[in-house]
Amino acid sequence: MADGRVDDCPTDDSQGRSLDVPHTLPPHALAAPVFAFRHLAALAARAPIGGAREVALACFVAARLASDQMDVADLPEIGRATRSAGAKSWLGTLALPAPVRAPLLRCMELSGQPEGGGAALSAAVGALGEVAGSYLDHLSRAELAALAAALAG
Repeated sequence: MADGRVDDCPTDDSQGRSLDVPHTLPPHALAAPVFAFRHLAALAARAPIGGAREVALACFVAARLASDQMDVADLPEIGRATRSAGAKSWLGTLALPAPVRAPLLRCMELSGQPEGGGAALSAAVGALGEVAGSYLDHLSRAELAALAAALAG
């Protein structure tokens, strides 16, 4: 490397080109955003208007509220309680199947509690995934299962 050669880089023997090209962003470029629960959001977007869309959208909101409990330092207790109350109020406007409504309410109530109830919230998200499973695709169910596992610790 001292004489300016790049002999230490792995190369393709037939062409002599470097295979290990570093990928860097331009100096003023932004990193690609990470969107939590993108499969639930995509399912809600493409589902037909009615029950399946409302279930997917409600599960998305419940998952977002529950995921905020993993890092309670990001949002103060009063903010979590306000968001939980608003979500429960919004949930009352949806036409949801009765078996799905109770686990959704449970998730939203637990997400507004001061300590978050890690194990209880994990169980509630897991129960929501099971009950709403017939309305969700496998990727959306996997997102809820991964959230339940993360909340369990």
